[in-house]
Amino acid sequence: MTRLFKNFIGGEWVGGDTAADNINPSNTDDVVGTYVRASRTDAQLAIDSAKAAFANWSKSNPQTRHDVLKKVADEILSRKAELGELLAREEGKTLPEAVGEVARAGQIFAFFSGEALRQSGEKLASVRAGVEVDITREPLGVIGVITPWNFPIAIPAWKIAPALCYGNTVVFKPAELVTGSAWALAEILSRSGLPAGVFNLVMGHGRDVGQTLLDHRDVTALTFTGSVATGMRVAQACVQRMAKFQLEMGGKNPLVVLDDANLSSAVENAVNGAFYSTGQRCTASSRLIVTAGVYDEFVAALVDRTKALVVDDALKAGSHIGPVVDAAQLEQNQSYLRIAQDEGATLLWGGERMMRDTPGFYMAPAIFTDCTNRMRVCQEEVFGPIVSVIRVSDYEEALAVANDTPFGLAAGICTTSLKYANHFKQHAEAGMVMVNLPTAGVDYHVPFGGRKGSSYGPREQGRYAAEFFTSTKTAYVLP
Repeated sequence: MTRLFKNFIGGEWVGGDTAADNINPSNTDDVVGTYVRASRTDAQLAIDSAKAAFANWSKSNPQTRHDVLKKVADEILSRKAELGELLAREEGKTLPEAVGEVARAGQIFAFFSGEALRQSGEKLASVRAGVEVDITREPLGVIGVITPWNFPIAIPAWKIAPALCYGNTVVFKPAELVTGSAWALAEILSRSGLPAGVFNLVMGHGRDVGQTLLDHRDVTALTFTGSVATGMRVAQACVQRMAKFQLEMGGKNPLVVLDDANLSSAVENAVNGAFYSTGQRCTASSRLIVTAGVYDEFVAALVDRTKALVVDDALKAGSHIGPVVDAAQLEQNQSYLRIAQDEGATLLWGGERMMRDTPGFYMAPAIFTDCTNRMRVCQEEVFGPIVSVIRVSDYEEALAVANDTPFGLAAGICTTSLKYANHFKQHAEAGMVMVNLPTAGVDYHVPFGGRKGSSYGPREQGRYAAEFFTSTKTAYVLP
């Protein structure tokens, strides 16, 4: 029998009327666990608990917050092998990638444990004689946290840790596909010394739990990572009741390869960015924009390198790429293969469904050539191991094509020219720019976020997180 995992509300583990199995995408015969689904009533109770806990937690001293977050960080890091195996089993990342993600979550909590002690304000002189001005930051209240399935512990960490660091309380709704990592994080937080109600876990459908968070007047702010369509609904709901919101959504990230690039390095950057994590990253390099002088050589090397990738069980040693997360995502990937070919792109290699020793959602990484940037496969986020290679004449055309997208999360360039590298850093319309590196892969202590349709609101991570999770207060004092 599989274990039943409950929600965490008001400091208690709470059951429910319904539950769902968490299925291993590498082996659909393997049930990771059965997780209770929260109802609208459960979500309401969690919000009520968070609101009641806010008064005391918002006034807690910095040492208390530091100690709680540091304890969480230490346990996550000490259990990274175990938690990484759980993550790989439920989401499909290869084990090394999964362990790396868990370590990042631990580092995020460790960083914000330090930030709890580094909070500061300003004292300025007023233009009026004798008046003092104090500028401080204060917590917002109840934070609704809605996270996606592709980074099931790192993304929750970089939202929950700063929310708690700055004195807010949290109601956390994870994606339904990855409740295992969410529950494990909640269980660690439940033993961290947090007062009851400060942190709450409600696992359930978006139409129940998510909608309750969006509509409830006591949810002061909402931080969301997920699809563009859902992000737009989040924005509309929050604007209607004037709640603060933060959105991280899609990407259609370019990697530009110039004639002067180190070819082997460029190919490695492209393969890493496009195909690792099964392409299921918002920062994935889904568009490879290559200048004509090196295009043919680059494509040949890219195909050879891709053929060498091992697609297999995420937990199996030697796997480079695990399965797609579920049947629906696999079917979406397959539909884009058909769409691209109907529009005139050439499927040069890969794309087929694959059979392995265990039943799972396996797919060979796909490479398209003869692409134009107007094709849907070059404009819409597929969120799978599919890459389009676009031929351009020179750097100027490459930059124009790179920026010709409704998204603006990450952009990369491979070049040995300092001139082009610097120009690209300044003119790429993206929140994050990589030079001679994969577009996917960012540090935990620096701001994360994009432009245009990729992001809305203050940046996530690092000290910049304070912009979203706090409110600035200006006080005037006449002694």
